[in-house]
Amino acid sequence: MSMIGNFRLVEAQELERLLAEPEAIENLLCADDDEAGDGAPDSTQLDIDKAWHGLHFLFTGTAWEGKPPLNFIAGGGQEVGDVDVGYGRARAFTSAEVKEISAALTGLSTADLRKRFDPAKMMKLQIYPEIWDRDAADDDTLAYLLEYFEQLKAFLAHGAERNFALLVYLN
Repeated sequence: MSMIGNFRLVEAQELERLLAEPEAIENLLCADDDEAGDGAPDSTQLDIDKAWHGLHFLFTGTAWEGKPPLNFIAGGGQEVGDVDVGYGRARAFTSAEVKEISAALTGLSTADLRKRFDPAKMMKLQIYPEIWDRDAADDDTLAYLLEYFEQLKAFLAHGAERNFALLVYLN
C-alpha cells in the first residue's frame, strides 16, 4: 500500500468543530471529492501522491524534523483527537499558520529546491518512497517533486487568500 499525502482546506469554524468533536473528521474526509456534483475538481482538497516525504526533505533537509513553518508536511500543527485517518492522525493548522506556510513556500523557488535535492542523502534517510536514486532518464524523481511543489504552493496560496485553516494527513 502507498502512503499518500493529503491536504484539506476548511473554514475556521469547521476546524474548531473538528477539534471539539474529533470523530467528525472521518465524515469530512470521506465526503465526495465533488460535492457540487458538476465534475469540477474541489479546490479545497489536494493529494500530492507519494511526493509528501520528498517535499518535506526539500523544505527542511531532514527526514522528520525541521523548523516551522516549513516542517508542516511531517510535523507541527495540532492533532485532531486520536482518530486514525489512514496512517496516523490528521494535524490541523489555523488560518494564521496557513498564511505563514504559504509565505514560506512563496519564498522558495524550484531553483532553490533543485539545489537541495540530494538523492544519496534522501536514500540514506529513507525518504519515502525511496526512489530518489533512480536514473533521471528513466524516472525523473526531481521533476515529480517539483510538479507537486508548484501544486502545493498554489493550493496553500489559495487557502491563505481565503483565510482557510488546513488539515494535513496521510492515507
